[in-house]
Amino acid sequence: MKLGSLKGGRDGRLVVVSRDLSRCADASAIAPTLQAALDDWAAAAVRLTELSDALEAGRATHLSFDPEKCASPLPRAYQWADGSAYVNHVALVRKARGAEMPDSFWTDPLIYQGGSDIFLGPRDSILVIDETSGIDLEAEVVVILGDVPMVATRKQAQDAIRLVMLVNDVTLRNLTPGELAKGFGFFQSKPASAFTPVAVTPDELGAAWDGTKVNLVLLSFINGMPFGRPVAGNDMTFDFPALIVHAAKTRALAAGTILGAGTVSNRDADGGPGKPISEGGLGYSCLAEQRVVETIRSGKPSTSFLKFGDRVRIEMRDGEGRSIFGAIDQDVVPYRPE
Repeated sequence: MKLGSLKGGRDGRLVVVSRDLSRCADASAIAPTLQAALDDWAAAAVRLTELSDALEAGRATHLSFDPEKCASPLPRAYQWADGSAYVNHVALVRKARGAEMPDSFWTDPLIYQGGSDIFLGPRDSILVIDETSGIDLEAEVVVILGDVPMVATRKQAQDAIRLVMLVNDVTLRNLTPGELAKGFGFFQSKPASAFTPVAVTPDELGAAWDGTKVNLVLLSFINGMPFGRPVAGNDMTFDFPALIVHAAKTRALAAGTILGAGTVSNRDADGGPGKPISEGGLGYSCLAEQRVVETIRSGKPSTSFLKFGDRVRIEMRDGEGRSIFGAIDQDVVPYRPE
C-alpha cells in the first residue's frame, strides 16, 4: 500500500493513496497520522491494507490525490538518521575538501543524526538565506522503521522496515568544511529535508525489493534536464539491515525513525568515478560529486551549485515507467523573514 499525509496541523492527516497516485482515501478513522499508525502497526497495517484494497477496487470514498497538498509522509519524526552506504560518494566528496579517507569507512557504516522537527513537503520550496552557501541536492532512498531493539540482529533489523520513500537531503556545501573542522558534525549546513508524496510498503516494489535494498533507477533532474539515473541497489556498500544494525548498536530505535542510505552513487563501468549523462554515464545524485569528478579530470569544477530560481525533481519509476512514490519537485527560493 501507499501512504501519504495531507497538510493540516503539525503532523498532517493520514491518507491511503492509489497505486497510480491519482486518488486517496481518508484513513483518519484508522489512525489520525502516520506516526499513530506506526505506533500500533500490527493492528493499523491490517486495516490500512483493507482500505487500500477497497480504494483500488473503487469501493472506498475518495478524493483526487494532489501532491501540492501533501506534507512529508511524516511531517516531523522522532528521529532522522542518514547513512553513507555508497562509499564511492563519500570518498569523492572527502577528496574534494582535502580530507583523507579512512580505510574503516569501507567496513564500518557512517551515520549522522539530522534535524527531524520540521520536514518539507514534496512541493515545498527550498528556502536559503544566501545563494553563495553552495546549495546542493542529495537524492536518496530512505526507510521508515518500526521499533528496533538495542543490539538488534540482522533479521530483527530487516523485519523492522515498514515503509520506503525518497528524500532530497539538501546540503549547503560551502558551510560543511567549517562545521566539520570543529569536530562536532553537521548542523547549519543541513537545512530541512524534503520527502516524496508517499511512502510505500516494501511489497509495492515487487522484485525490485530484495529485503535489503531497492534495485531501481533513481532519477533526478535540474531545471528539467536529466542529471542522475544511478541504480540504487548498485555499489551500495552497506544495505539497509546493515545500517539499522549499526544504528542500534548502543541504543534502541523508536517506531517512526527515518533512516537514509545516503546519496546514491554508482561507479563507472571501469571502476572509476561516474560520468555525466551527457557523456553516456549514469550521472550523479548531487552536484558536489559532479564537481569533484570535474576537478579530477580538468583541475577545477565547471558546474555551479544551485541558484535561486533553479528547480529540482527526484523520483523513481517501476519497470513500466510509472512513478512509485510521486516526485519531489522543488524550486530554490531566497528566504525572506516575515
